[in-house]
Amino acid sequence: MKNIVFISPNFPTNYWQFCKELKNNGLNVLGIGEAPYDELSDNLKNSLNEYYKVGSLENYDEVYRAVAFFTFKYGRIDWLESNNEYWLEKDAQLRTDFNICSGFKKEDMPRIKYKSKMKEYYQRVGIPTARYHLVDDDIEACRAFLAEVGYPVVVKPDNGVGAVSTYKLKCDEDLVFFMNDRPKDVPYIMEEFVNAEVNSYDAIIDSKGEPIFETGNVTPMSIMDIVNNNDNSLYYIVKDLPEDTRAAGRATVKSFGVKNRFVHFEFFRLTQDQEGLGKKGQIIALEVNMRPSGGFTPDMINFANSTNVYKIWADMIAYDSTQFPQGEHFYCAFAGRRDGKNFQLDHDALMAKYGANMKMVERIPDALSGAMGNQMYLANFSTKEELDAFYADAVAEW
Repeated sequence: MKNIVFISPNFPTNYWQFCKELKNNGLNVLGIGEAPYDELSDNLKNSLNEYYKVGSLENYDEVYRAVAFFTFKYGRIDWLESNNEYWLEKDAQLRTDFNICSGFKKEDMPRIKYKSKMKEYYQRVGIPTARYHLVDDDIEACRAFLAEVGYPVVVKPDNGVGAVSTYKLKCDEDLVFFMNDRPKDVPYIMEEFVNAEVNSYDAIIDSKGEPIFETGNVTPMSIMDIVNNNDNSLYYIVKDLPEDTRAAGRATVKSFGVKNRFVHFEFFRLTQDQEGLGKKGQIIALEVNMRPSGGFTPDMINFANSTNVYKIWADMIAYDSTQFPQGEHFYCAFAGRRDGKNFQLDHDALMAKYGANMKMVERIPDALSGAMGNQMYLANFSTKEELDAFYADAVAEW
């Protein structure tokens, strides 16, 4: 029996399903988290063989001791994972210290965490990237870069998660404000602004670097704008993955040497011709995420593909393949509403009109609400026209 350590199995709240499918495949599932055991859901308790509570997952020594305890009790740890961007570096350090060879180790982190270092691996396989400048205290160097690419530009932590601490600079006054406001101990990257929507490649990759499941999503709105402007949120799982997204995703898998992972790669699809980047509709690199797309996206993928990616991921670990089927495909829409806003249809009217399409209706955890809103609706649609009509009703304000 393989010993699997799962870090923070209780958050996000749907991640117990990864543990459930691992256990159903006959694996020994060992959880490490901060929550007291009595506060875990019954679903999660039933999906773990044992749980070790630490005072803080931020405390590496505590988590190290937890893994050491499991090693002493059960023998060699074969797999360690959190499927969570926030813990990727800690996961890698633990794999390094315990010689767990099933995933990325400490030396792999720079190329998969630093946006500036990702660019080389995209360029190796011919995927264009936005021009960039690494920010230091020299504002004139920033101005020289801006003279080349022009305003606006996007500035964000070189090693960061989502749109946290991200700036959009539209003029020199914005540049001066950013240079004074930014945390001085955080490395920042400045990139030319790309007029595009975000298209993703979401896949489960086996030990040979081959996909055993593929799909993708589209985010028409900027996550940066959603966070910074406190906007409502929307994105959707595509009914069928475009072939250019599939090709770019597979090339990125090979370039980054991805094996044994659930991945979420983000690409820009240009919404207009852009000098130095390409023509409208072209795929441009954005960033790699070596974990599933966040929040409830795995559930959306299941709804869109009539399948179970929790099971497919667990099959990858247990068998290095899967026989789990896919059924009819749909668009699966996410609509995230902000509290305190007035919408074309209120909750009751929205449910009355789209109740047959709804797959999940829940409050969004506070930790995810910055990018996703406060109230979530997931709904399936057979056509793009139906999808667009739903968004007009669900997130349009008056």
